[in-house]
Amino acid sequence: MLVPAAIAVMLPRDLPADQFVHYARRAEELGFDEIWVVEDCFFRGGIAQAAVVLAATTTIRVGIGILPAAARNPAFATLEVATLAELFPGRLQVGIGHGMPVWMRQGGIWPASPLAMLAENLDLIRGLMRGQTITVAGRYISADAVDLANAPSMAPPVLAGVRGPKSLALAGAAADGVVLAEPVTPEYLAAAIDALDAGAAAGGRGHGFPELRPAVTERHIVAYNVAAVHEDPHVARAAVRPALEWIGDPDWAPHITVLPFAEDFAALRTRSASRADFARALPDEWVDQLAVVGTAASARRRIDELHAAGATSVVLMPAGNDPVNALESLAAVLSDRTGSA
Repeated sequence: MLVPAAIAVMLPRDLPADQFVHYARRAEELGFDEIWVVEDCFFRGGIAQAAVVLAATTTIRVGIGILPAAARNPAFATLEVATLAELFPGRLQVGIGHGMPVWMRQGGIWPASPLAMLAENLDLIRGLMRGQTITVAGRYISADAVDLANAPSMAPPVLAGVRGPKSLALAGAAADGVVLAEPVTPEYLAAAIDALDAGAAAGGRGHGFPELRPAVTERHIVAYNVAAVHEDPHVARAAVRPALEWIGDPDWAPHITVLPFAEDFAALRTRSASRADFARALPDEWVDQLAVVGTAASARRRIDELHAAGATSVVLMPAGNDPVNALESLAAVLSDRTGSA
């Protein structure tokens, strides 16, 4: 079962500390359903950020995207997440992923089998969150009669932050959904959902602890996209272009190969002298596909298209140098809503 569609906003990873609480509270005041905090290396910790946002706001749901699986002992990561879920019931969801390889290698924690590491973490965390007492011995994780003294009455959704087909298949079997990094297009959503469905059907055998896995009752599909709204579409596109510089890199191949202009896109990336040149040369129609961008009406149409394609939460990543003002502009997409998700 899918959850109701949501329109969310990301809290920028490098937002100055004196703007942090104001930004979160303003997102709630403007009517966004969710706010997502990120644990990008080496900026701010995801759990600490989520705790502050939950305490500083009243109703907005908070997502953590994503916690790298290898960075924490999963039993103690569960303790932290479960504490937030207990104190703020129904308002938290958490993404757990492999982490970016370059960052994990910087920290000396990139595992030989990222898939096995992630599977074992997901299984242990979801099982503990739902009140199980767990004794297991896996490739990366061991637990001896571990349980939570205060398991939350409402276990938060535990989502897999992944992108490749094997990892998406694992997410279909072992997680309550998925966090998809930008750019998320309807084509990429279709491919990701196919992989999730295949993994759910196969049961995710071969990795982790399938015997621990609680049933998935609601599937969350969270879609990140760079976003800018302006009455002049050219101004909005100019704002998002710098944030699209990286999507020609190999890690982003699953996002791009499904697009109708994939070959032309790859050719442009190859002949561009720099990432900045590549971003400047992107045709306007490609930018419109790779971001939520343009006037409020056109940006809202894109959000609706993503919801129709299967995203349960569309997370807008504010583009430009002034994220607080960008937040105000992005809220224009909420103006014609008939009700909050």
